[in-house]
Amino acid sequence: MKLWKRASGALKDRTSLLRANLTSRSMLRNPSIETAVIKATSHDESIVNYRATQHVFTWVRISDECLYRVLWVLFRRMKRTHNWAVVLKGLMLLHGVFSCKVPGIQHIGQLPSDLLNLKEKRGNIIAFIHAYYAFLDQKSAFISLHSQEQMKRSVALSGDETNEEQKRMLMIQDLIWLQKLQGLLDSLLRIQPKSSQTVNVLVLEAMDCLMIEIYDINSRVSIGIGTLLMKIYPVGKNEAVIALPILQKAKAQAEEISMFFEFCRDIGVGNTSECPKMEQIPEEVVQELKDIISGDLKQPSIENFPKEEVKSVIVVTNNSISSLKTVITDDWEVFEEQKKSNPALISPSVKNNTTLPDLISL
Repeated sequence: MKLWKRASGALKDRTSLLRANLTSRSMLRNPSIETAVIKATSHDESIVNYRATQHVFTWVRISDECLYRVLWVLFRRMKRTHNWAVVLKGLMLLHGVFSCKVPGIQHIGQLPSDLLNLKEKRGNIIAFIHAYYAFLDQKSAFISLHSQEQMKRSVALSGDETNEEQKRMLMIQDLIWLQKLQGLLDSLLRIQPKSSQTVNVLVLEAMDCLMIEIYDINSRVSIGIGTLLMKIYPVGKNEAVIALPILQKAKAQAEEISMFFEFCRDIGVGNTSECPKMEQIPEEVVQELKDIISGDLKQPSIENFPKEEVKSVIVVTNNSISSLKTVITDDWEVFEEQKKSNPALISPSVKNNTTLPDLISL
């Protein structure tokens, strides 16, 4: 039965590739893009085609037009299949596309609601896939909303001066976006295989991608908290009321992240050997915010909170689906392609080199 299923999946992939090669170019269709996406999302449950995924990312970086063609092919393939391996590979590929940081990502918004049409009787793996989809849907909507908000913000700050009321409103806005980032972290931490039977090559690969994402978002939150605290201390009570639950949430999430990484280590995720220790927010800082709210604080000891440079974290993944090196620095983040591993996959020059704005700019 298993051998028959593998043969059936391989036949479907070959048929799809043949159709793609016979397809004529049009506004939406490009045979080379379709071939790369099909190979990157094959029915094979035992392997990830890193070369094909790199080809997809190369196309994505060329222009927004190529990005939309990739998404059209990917969404079409995922909607038509009932195979969990194709869908999970598709989600990982989409996750990697988000990390390519091209301007068109900002305009995707919420993912199609009919993207998942799984009918296999594998409850645990299906639950894992649905949780992964929910996170990517939330992240895509977040990027789109934040991009719109940043445009409005740049217009509001286009004047010669920014008054104190504007600064206060911008600070509150940043605090709200920190809360939204913490919501993304919550969604990430819910993506776990529920049993050992669920763990396989593709699930481990997905968990590797999720670990990198957790480091990225958690580092943004940490630096954002550190930066905003410097502004909150001289401002006052209203901002402290919003900031306090964010700090308390950050402390709780730090423990959850440690447990998540311990779980990843136990099931054999490859990137866990490079996990640095999670930074905890000092209790003194939380107490000082409480004192600001109550009016009891005389002189804040800001130096108790680690400076942004202390928050620098380096996470490297050598064999993830996105094949990315993620470096979290004082400047939030830098993504660079691991071109040395395969020089043939170096991307061509990108025509539109506008960078995706940070998810939260402070």
